[in-house]
Formats: sequence, C-alpha cells, structure tokens
Amino acid sequence: MINFRRSAAVLLGLLATTALTGPAPARADEEQAPEPPRVELVLDVSGSMRAADIDGRSRISVAQQAFNEVVDALPEETQLGIRVLGATYRGKDKTVGCQDTQQIVPVGPVDRAAAKAAVATLRPTGFTPVGLALRSAAQDLGTGATTRRIVLITDGEDTCAPPDPCEVARELAAQGTSLVVDTLGLAPDEKVRRQLLCIASATGGTYTAAQSAEELTGRIKQLVERAGDTHTRAPTVVGGANACDSAPLLAPGVYADREAFSEHRYYRVPVRPGQELRASVSMALDRPVNRDYGVLLRATAADGRELVRGADAGSGRADVLSAGLRWSATADDEDAAQTEETANPVVEPTTVCLVVSNSFAPRPGTAATPGMPVELTVDVVAAAPAPDGPDLGRGWVLLALLTVAGLLTGLLAGLLTRWWVATWREN
Repeated sequence: MINFRRSAAVLLGLLATTALTGPAPARADEEQAPEPPRVELVLDVSGSMRAADIDGRSRISVAQQAFNEVVDALPEETQLGIRVLGATYRGKDKTVGCQDTQQIVPVGPVDRAAAKAAVATLRPTGFTPVGLALRSAAQDLGTGATTRRIVLITDGEDTCAPPDPCEVARELAAQGTSLVVDTLGLAPDEKVRRQLLCIASATGGTYTAAQSAEELTGRIKQLVERAGDTHTRAPTVVGGANACDSAPLLAPGVYADREAFSEHRYYRVPVRPGQELRASVSMALDRPVNRDYGVLLRATAADGRELVRGADAGSGRADVLSAGLRWSATADDEDAAQTEETANPVVEPTTVCLVVSNSFAPRPGTAATPGMPVELTVDVVAAAPAPDGPDLGRGWVLLALLTVAGLLTGLLAGLLTRWWVATWREN
C-alpha cells in the first residue's frame, strides 16, 4: 500500500509539472549515423539528341563521354543511379512514347563497368517525357533523413505534358522530401532555358547551360561532389500558426514550412535570462512573382511588443531571400534581474514569438498553392556580454573629475600661449 501511494504521488507530481510548464518544444531530428549521398542522373535520349552541334559531335556522344568520366571519378561513398527518357520507343504513338522512361542503373554502390556499358548502348530514339521521368527518379531515390539530388541533362523541353515538369518539381518540393533537382541544358533555346530554370528553382537546385563536352563533364562532376557535401539531415517539417498564442514551440534546430503570399506565420521559442536567441529565415522564389518584394523576420514579446527585426528585399534578380536576428533575454527583461535578487530565485523562460512575413505577389496565372518554401533556423546560446565602456563615475565624482580636467586644460593652454607670445616678441 505504501509503495502504491508513493507511485501515485510521483505520477501526480509529473502530471502537475507537465500542466504547469506546457508541452515540450518541437525538436529537429536528433543526430544519427549519416546516410550516404544518393544521386540519380536523368539523361534525355530523345531523337533530338542526335544533333551534332557540340564540338562537332552529337549531343548523345558528348553526354555518354561525360557519364563515363563521372562514373570513373565517383566518390566511393556516393550511391548513384541512372535513369533515361525517350530511349526505347521508336514509334509515333505519343501515348506510348510519353511513358518511355527506365532506370538502367539502380541507386546504390556503383558497378562502374556495368554502368558504363549500360550508357554506351543508348541511341537517341523517342519523345521527351521530362515530367514523368522526374517523378519516377524521385521514387528511385526513396525517402530518408538526408537530401537527395537529381541531375537532369536534356536538350529540349517536355513534349509530353501533362504532367508539366515545372509542376512536378513543385509537387516534389511540397512533399517535404528535401529533393534537389539540378538541370543541365544542351541546347541554346530560350524556352528550354526557362523550363529548366523553373524546375531547378522550385527545388532549390541550379541551372547550367553546357556548350561543350568539357563544360558538361565538369559540371556533372561538380554536382555529384556537391551531393556529398550538402546531403545533411533534412529540416524538420513544422506548421506555423496565424497567431502567437497557438504557434508551435520550437527548440534549437532547422525547420521547413510553407508560407502563402503576403502571409504572417508565427512560431514560439523559450529563451531564459542569460541566453541569446539567434534565428534566420530563407524563402526561395519557386515560381514567378512580381518585382519588388521582401522578407521580414521579427522577434516579439507575448504581448505583441517588437523586440528586434531583420529584413531582406529584392527586385527580381534574387532566387532566395534571407533575414536574421539576435536577441538577448537579459536586454529587455528587468523582471528576471529582480527575480535573481530573491533568496530562492525561480528563473522562468521568456517566450519569444518569431514572426515570418513576406511581401511576395504572384504574377497573373501563377499558382498560389502550395505556399512558398521557408527554412527557419533557430538557436539559443549563452548571451555574450557587451563590452564595458569607460566608466567616468556619476554625480559629485563626475563633477570633480570634469573640474580638475578643465583646470589642467586651462593651465596648459595658458603656459603654451605665454611661451608663444614671448617667442614672437623676441623675433
């Protein structure tokens, strides 16, 4: 009976503590053994790849050479896959041709000889189902805690939409799978450039126009190597609220969210006296927007009083806008200082509201959903004390110090004047 009562008392104590302190802050995923980098190369093998306009060679032969050199230089820890589109169907039935995409090398540790042999047999053939190939490549890479990368090499725009490849890229980005698509264009065509730029921008990737075999090989190698450097753990997905009271409570970490045009999203962070909050936000322009826009990050008190803000603005040339701020709990919290003077100090954290706002406006015809991608970084560290300035004293001490300084200055000035006058008369 005594043990039962003690257990019940402990349980009631824990429940009371939880009720008083509220739910624990959301945390970014804890550290685990890192996964290997996972990359899939997606190659266009449609009929237009027969064109011989890159250093006097066909586009497909240049791409094959680049693939061979990339496979030979592949870092041991990188898991690579290869998918092709338009490589097998030679007919004219568009319904059939627009389903023509296959994975010829599964994602995993690479058998270099087998991979190069599979690429060497490719011959330009059919249609260009880029959207379907991207969706399939995302499935090939699977999901996990780290970022996956797709490198798309093509010389033409999608001839099979729907699905539109740009919409597919936005769809993949909205799934929160941390999938990055880098695009390489082999033809100097403005429509192709716009489409590939849209695909890359939607997922936080890059677009490059490759006009020579050397450029293509170098860029693919660079992107594969970058996958090894940037496949860090994916941000934790969190949903901001439209008011501070209902906002999610965040612990230090990296978080991903989506924000609608001209929206305000709220998050809460507990900060104790003697700690400093450091936060930053980045928003990617994953669709066409009107010129002149900005991103604002504010830290406010629970009553709405603004503590500090950071902002960034653009006029149509930036792909990502970022803003950051720092705020110390000791800077404005006089109550905390008074609490520390009591016999039994109880230090309660200050709940700071982080508010992410944007002034983006969509162009006509631009989809409003899903919202713009947001990455929020939160950290709470020990506050760095501000350097002390020279203390000249206060009250009568300061007055006496100024009086003595004035007398000495006057005496020195008088002696210099007398010496100058005496010297002038003699001369």
